[in-house]
Amino acid sequence: MCKYPNKIPFFKLLLKSSSITRNPIPFHKDGFNKHGDSFAISPPFAKTVMLTRDADITKHLLRKNHRNYNKSKIQTKFLSKYVGKGLLTASGDYWLKQRRLIQPAFHKEKLQKLVAIMEGTIGKQIENIQENKVIDSYPIMNELAFHVVAKSLFDYSSDDDTMHRLQEIIEKLQDFIIREIRQPHKKWWYQISGLVKKHMLMVRESRTIINNVIDERRVSQKQHDDLLDMLLKAKYEDDGTSMTNEQLIDEILIFFVAGHETTANALTFAFHLIAKNPEVYQKVLTEIDAIDDGLPPMEKIAKLNYVKNCVEEAMRLYPPAWITDRVAIEDDSFADFNIEKGTMIGISFYELHRNEKYWKNPNDFIPERFSDENRKETAGYYFPFGAGPRMCIGNGFALYEMMLTVYAMLKKYQIETDQETVEIAPLITLKPINVTLKFTKRTT
Repeated sequence: MCKYPNKIPFFKLLLKSSSITRNPIPFHKDGFNKHGDSFAISPPFAKTVMLTRDADITKHLLRKNHRNYNKSKIQTKFLSKYVGKGLLTASGDYWLKQRRLIQPAFHKEKLQKLVAIMEGTIGKQIENIQENKVIDSYPIMNELAFHVVAKSLFDYSSDDDTMHRLQEIIEKLQDFIIREIRQPHKKWWYQISGLVKKHMLMVRESRTIINNVIDERRVSQKQHDDLLDMLLKAKYEDDGTSMTNEQLIDEILIFFVAGHETTANALTFAFHLIAKNPEVYQKVLTEIDAIDDGLPPMEKIAKLNYVKNCVEEAMRLYPPAWITDRVAIEDDSFADFNIEKGTMIGISFYELHRNEKYWKNPNDFIPERFSDENRKETAGYYFPFGAGPRMCIGNGFALYEMMLTVYAMLKKYQIETDQETVEIAPLITLKPINVTLKFTKRTT
């Protein structure tokens, strides 16, 4: 066995550093095309970094031998500075304890209580879309997704000034986190210029906003069927206690950060892909027009099979969580490689989802890949929410939200696009850039 896959000389990274900083996907694609489904980089005075788009290696890291791998410091220490020690950033025994506590809040029977809130919020959000004009669709989806999270978490409308300020802070923090990750050589400047201090003040403000909401809820006698109520009532198995305010704030911040931008991204790509594929669009319309609008939301969701296939295929082509990483706790062996302790391995879900080894016509939008009869063929190569014990806890919530949004939007509006390709920004999530649509009120 060899120690690592083919290595790219580090100086080649330096020559391309500016373009890689802006968008690493072309560099990844080139490396995979030249060296196979895994390749490595050996930085001077640092551990080897490996990148992969291999499904078997991915399952080994995230499922089979997940106990030997931690998330990198970028996720556990760096992000936690801004968004707290929630499920996304925690590790080890603390993460497991929190996961076991929170998981029941996202079981299907619990989500049934949230879908009515979800559906009402979506309906309100699509009322004021600018019609008969080509517009950037991402801001619409971003606003919609934030309202859904705010209403589902807190039973608050984000028209509320407090929620609007929280939205503003979270978006500014996300932008700054990207700058710090992508430009580590400017760390000194961010410190002396006061930018780090400015954003840490925003962190404190966001935590104060959420803390006030929690304090109000703790003394309230009113019943809320939202996530905050579920989290307040959750008890640890070992001692029967509940989360402290600080723990609740950490988890709620993660839900806001991870739960609204990823959904906004996926919806933007899904509507673009549906609009540019007339046969798919017609199948979607046939399905949604056959559904009685007066049905309860869970009954609608049960009938939206092709809509679900479209959403899943959109997330294959444009996975919001487009990359993740793991660091080996101890030496390991898999595939044809021996990996040393401390090796960081990046998993490109974006490239894995377009790997010709697993997908026929991988760059084409074919929702039928995810039909009941085809699903078994794709399950082992599809990771839109990750995999294993750290699979995204909100995957059911996100799918329901996206399916109901496609249903409501295309029930009300006809959508059109003349864009053949879209520009992407691979940041913490895979963001769409200026993906335009034209919305026209449906008359039939």
